[in-house]
Amino acid sequence: MSAPSADTLDARYYTDPSVYERERLGLMARTWQFAGHESEVARIGDYFTFQVAGESLFCIRGRDGVLRTFYNVCQHRAHQLVEGAGSTRFVICPYHAWTYELSGKLRGGPNLRAVPGFDKNSVCLTAVRTEIFHGFIFVNLDPDAAPMDVWYPGVRDALAEYVPHIATLKPLEWVIIDEACNWKVSIENYSECYHCTINHPTFATGVVRPETYDIRPQEAGFVLRHTTECQSLEAMPYEIDLSVPHAQEYCSYFLWPMFSFQVYPGNVLNTYHWRATGVDSCTVWRGWYTENGWDDDAIRRLAIQDRATTVEEDIRLVESVQRGLRSRGYRPAPLVIDPAFGVNSEHSILKLREWMREAVDG
Repeated sequence: MSAPSADTLDARYYTDPSVYERERLGLMARTWQFAGHESEVARIGDYFTFQVAGESLFCIRGRDGVLRTFYNVCQHRAHQLVEGAGSTRFVICPYHAWTYELSGKLRGGPNLRAVPGFDKNSVCLTAVRTEIFHGFIFVNLDPDAAPMDVWYPGVRDALAEYVPHIATLKPLEWVIIDEACNWKVSIENYSECYHCTINHPTFATGVVRPETYDIRPQEAGFVLRHTTECQSLEAMPYEIDLSVPHAQEYCSYFLWPMFSFQVYPGNVLNTYHWRATGVDSCTVWRGWYTENGWDDDAIRRLAIQDRATTVEEDIRLVESVQRGLRSRGYRPAPLVIDPAFGVNSEHSILKLREWMREAVDG
């Protein structure tokens, strides 16, 4: 009897709270996670908060122009320091008014001079490893993590080629989607187009040519690359400037574990980023960008169309999968691995499950 074409993951990887907890404490705390866009903290003192691996963090622009990320916790009695987004001259704890410089160093606090031998230079907010990737801010709770260019080799240069104006982009629209499924179910659904012609008629007939769609792992790093040709220009819902290289192509770079750069035909950039909120829940942010964040009716219409079609269709799919994973009748079957790759092959899922298994089982 021949061996199965691919290993499969047992349902517990998607439904067991202890598996999710290992991922939260391990995988999510040791990988590069999206924080926000540099334009959100353009001026000195600008900041915003966000969550990674159950930790509250904030990014803030220093007086020296450097963007830093800190755990959102006062070093005195552990009160959280800031909420939401805003701008400030100093970071002041609401509990006892301990005050920090924008660099994270302690500036002072009530009655500290009365404490014999107190050295304010010994107190500093706890910093988080931060990188800027074409204006997108990523953080890693592991201070010894390899740089993003080691994790995702070649992606920085490829994006600059497919989106020549990427340095001028700012967010125009955020579409936020809550899904009642494990984050890995949502990631897997995003990472294959085996289901596209059946479930995404608008995407498959008005944006891409499914017969040319291909998703496969890069030879190095933790990257899945999607490529396809676009539909005929008459079928596209917006105008395309053919003078720009790669204008008639679609590509996507998924960066394990929870982020993807996606380039629509016409060099239109959008992004996905995921946040796991529980063993059977996650939130997906869909970002759309324009030069300098200028309003663009065509991009707004594309975002609305995408939310009403592809996104809505995917919500139904992933939530049904999560329900099915809890069925006693589910028995994992081999993946469809076509040696020639192509739209109906699940090479990407095979690679994802390798990474997923390694994250949980070591």
